[in-house]
Amino acid sequence: VMPAVFGTAELAGTYGWVRDLGKGPVISKTWRSRLFFFALGWFFLALLLAWPTYFFYLVWIAVYFIVEPVNVTLGNRSLASATGRGDWRPVVSLWTGCLICGFFWEMWNFYSYPKWVYHVPLVDFWHVFEMPLLGYSGYIPFSMELFALYHLVTGALRLPERRDFVRVSRD
Repeated sequence: VMPAVFGTAELAGTYGWVRDLGKGPVISKTWRSRLFFFALGWFFLALLLAWPTYFFYLVWIAVYFIVEPVNVTLGNRSLASATGRGDWRPVVSLWTGCLICGFFWEMWNFYSYPKWVYHVPLVDFWHVFEMPLLGYSGYIPFSMELFALYHLVTGALRLPERRDFVRVSRD
């Protein structure tokens, strides 16, 4: 999954509309913001575990909010490095790349046997293939989780030849 999402995100980063994105909101990497994101992640996880029928969607963002502040604190690569400068291109590239992958994964799933069949509480309508249309929104935070987890593991292992996914060229 990671090579597919990261490779497609790098491709998405070459799209003119992504390269030309202007400066966005700045989310600083202060200890307060890190603590807030970390606590928010654990709060999301608690909501998910306590009331999964209503908070199932938090599974896609809770891990990111927990791991991203850890990456910043440990000095690993993080999306906060880019958003701290107001540069949202890596984030938008990840979102776009994962949505493209998700579309193809769901298309291939539709015609496969066996296959995933989704029963998503509260939003189980307007299906595109087997996935409810609103279910595709889960791919957006999923992409950020993949990025954060990849850099947590490679940072912990101190891999000398690790790749810095996702790069967005400025040309």
